[in-house]
Amino acid sequence: ALYMALDLGHKKWTIRFGDGQRIRDAQCDARDLDRLGREIEKAREKFGLDRSSRIVSCYEAGWDGFWLHRYLLSKGIENLVVDSSSIEVNSRRRRAKNDKLDAAKLLEQLLRHDRGERAWSVVRVPSVADEDARQPHRELDRLKRERRRSWNRIQGLLVSQGIAVLPSYRKLAQHLSELRSGD
Repeated sequence: ALYMALDLGHKKWTIRFGDGQRIRDAQCDARDLDRLGREIEKAREKFGLDRSSRIVSCYEAGWDGFWLHRYLLSKGIENLVVDSSSIEVNSRRRRAKNDKLDAAKLLEQLLRHDRGERAWSVVRVPSVADEDARQPHRELDRLKRERRRSWNRIQGLLVSQGIAVLPSYRKLAQHLSELRSGD
């Protein structure tokens, strides 16, 4: 089997391949799926695996969401989306942190997981419909928080000028022409 761990950055993806004995590192631009496919083929060649060999991959849940998971599955690649808080780290010592080391740790734990060890928590990937259904609620919550922050800033500016705080944002436009600073 070919094992692939992806560390997904905003600009670059770091990829670590392994077959249980050998390692191959690669990098590609973020979301460059053609290059990712070429790197998979290069790893197959390096490890002497045929096209029917099993490919198992993983990446940490995060910014990129689940579109990549669905893409990898559509290409016949077994994929795991991993809860980043479940990845083991040695808390007794400081550890270096970079994309290559993160990909190496992911690959190590992917191999353990594939052998049947409990290495981490795998995220349940929602269906496209479930993911889409969650989006409007998140956007509405974000807009409400943004409105509250703006209203608090407006109130702060008014108070700093000696103007009494208005009870409602809706009434601000009605009373705007009546407002006068304290001095």
